[in-house]
Amino acid sequence: MKTHTFNIMATVSLLALVNSFTLAGEPEKKDAVPRTKAEMEAATRLQIFLDRAEFAPGKIDGHYGQFTVKALALFRQSRGEKAAPPPEKPDTAPDVSGIDLSSVDPLFLAYTVTEADLKNLGNVPDEVPAQAKLKMLTYQTAAEAIAEKFHTDVDFLTELNPGKTKEIQAGDTLSVPNVEPFDLTTVKDLKPGGELAANDLDDEAEAKDEPTETKTAVKIDTQTSMLTVHEEGKLIAAYPVTIGSEQTESPLGDWKVRGVAKMPNFRHDKAMLNKGERSDEFHILPPGPNNPAGVIWIALNKKGMGLHGTSDPDSIGRSASHGCVRLANWDVTRLAGKIKAGVPVAIH
Repeated sequence: MKTHTFNIMATVSLLALVNSFTLAGEPEKKDAVPRTKAEMEAATRLQIFLDRAEFAPGKIDGHYGQFTVKALALFRQSRGEKAAPPPEKPDTAPDVSGIDLSSVDPLFLAYTVTEADLKNLGNVPDEVPAQAKLKMLTYQTAAEAIAEKFHTDVDFLTELNPGKTKEIQAGDTLSVPNVEPFDLTTVKDLKPGGELAANDLDDEAEAKDEPTETKTAVKIDTQTSMLTVHEEGKLIAAYPVTIGSEQTESPLGDWKVRGVAKMPNFRHDKAMLNKGERSDEFHILPPGPNNPAGVIWIALNKKGMGLHGTSDPDSIGRSASHGCVRLANWDVTRLAGKIKAGVPVAIH
C-alpha cells in the first residue's frame, strides 16, 4: 500500500464513525430529511462525481446517504489525503474541499428513450415456480429500465420527471443523472477473464487452486459494507455491498475468484437460501435484470458463494443477503471488468 499509514487509519476511523450513525441504513422515506432543490442538486453532483470516479455512492438519489459519505472517504484515501470528519447529522453535506465538482456539467442530461430501452420489458410474477417457466426475468416497467441505466431508482427518476414516468414511450425525453449509462449490452460485451457458463455457478466441487499472477486484489469490509479494489496495492475503486445475514453469513476469510458468469441462471433452493444447506427441491430461474443474482455472478472458490448483482438496487446496504455479497447491477458489471480468475478476495 503506497498511502501513508496515518491516512489509512484516519479513513478507517472515519468509516467507523459513519457506520455508527447509519447502522440502520438510509432514512426509511426519502423526504425524512427535507431538502431544497439546491441541496438536492449539490448532493447529486457529488454522487455523480464519485460514481464517475468508481468510488460508487450506491443509487444516485440526491441525498447525502451513508454510502456517499463512505465513498467520499475512500476516494480521498485513494489520493493519499487526510480524512475529514463525517457530518454531524445524517443527510447533511460532507466536507468536499479540494474536490473539483465543476467537472460534473451538465448535472442532468435530456435523454431520449429508444426502442432498445423498451425491448427487455415484461411481466415477472411473484411466485418462484412461475418465474422458473419464463425465458427471461426482464424489467417490469420502462421506468425501472431507465432508472437502472442511469444508476438511480424509479423514485428519483420520478422526482426529476414529475408526471412522465408512468407510461414511458420511445421518443419521450427524460431528465437523468449524467453518468456512464448501463444497459444489458454492456454485460454482453464484457470479456471477463475466466468466463463461466451461465449454469455453472455453484458447482459442487471446490475449485482447484491454480497459480495465477495478478496485481489486483478485492477486499470486503463487513462492518462498513464496502468493497474495495486494489491494483499493485493502490486503491482504485470502491462499491457498496450487502453481506450475509446471521442465518447465512458471508464466508469470512481469504478466497479467490473462480470465474465470472454473464447473465446467469439462479438455482432457487429455499434450504440453501435460508440455512446454507443444499436440497433436492429447487427451481432454476432464467437470466435477466430481475434474476436474484442480477446480471453478473463472480464465483469464489467456496462452494455456492460469489459476488453478484441484484434485482433490487434499493436493497444494497439495507437488508442481508443469503450468504453471498450483493452489488447493484451497474457496479458488479464494472467490478467484473477489473478482475479475472485467481484474483484474491478477502472478506473480513
